[in-house]
Amino acid sequence: MSRSGRDTDRRVRTARKRSASSTRWLERQLNDPYVKQAKAEGYRSRAAYKLIELDERFGLLKNAHRVVDLGIAPGGWSQVVRKRCPRASIVGIDLLETEAIEGVTILQMDFMDESAPAKLEAALDGPPDLVLSDMAANTVGHKQTDHLRTMGLVEAAAWFAVDTLDKGGAFVAKVLAGGTDAELLTLLKKHFRTVKHAKPPASRKGSSEWYVIAQDFKGRD
Repeated sequence: MSRSGRDTDRRVRTARKRSASSTRWLERQLNDPYVKQAKAEGYRSRAAYKLIELDERFGLLKNAHRVVDLGIAPGGWSQVVRKRCPRASIVGIDLLETEAIEGVTILQMDFMDESAPAKLEAALDGPPDLVLSDMAANTVGHKQTDHLRTMGLVEAAAWFAVDTLDKGGAFVAKVLAGGTDAELLTLLKKHFRTVKHAKPPASRKGSSEWYVIAQDFKGRD
């Protein structure tokens, strides 16, 4: 608040070609402390702080040597991994073009392509010990459809983790409000010793996103 008691948050005038929702989004970006901090610290997105906060709570990067970043664009999560684990081998994948990150192998392709898992594995010097997924399907405006599409990606990411992780490894994925579907939760509990849900402080309060954190992979039968 200013000395006069008026709110000092930056406000954006609605331009003729900008919708009211776009204006609200821009105002939120301009006034978001995480956005400002990301710019100051050289991270490509505020999402970097979601991983930082999850790591501080769950110790995800403590012994990370080989990391897969699913849905890497724009690269904030891999930047965090590089900073906290400078010797780790990192490979990321995304449909969107992602600006190069030193020490990170980036594949521009669809993770759902049947050749993607093999290419991700080939880019590492061994089985991953951490699989990260911040993937979300493009929304179509129908809540149930959007939920199913995103959870389909989460399920594919979970199976990739189960098929490739080194024993003792971890899997982290963005899910939507309501948490992980029962069938997927059963899969994770079968293969990991601990499975929890968390909403890091950097996730906006109005956002429906949560994260599932599965740790201590038991290994494959």
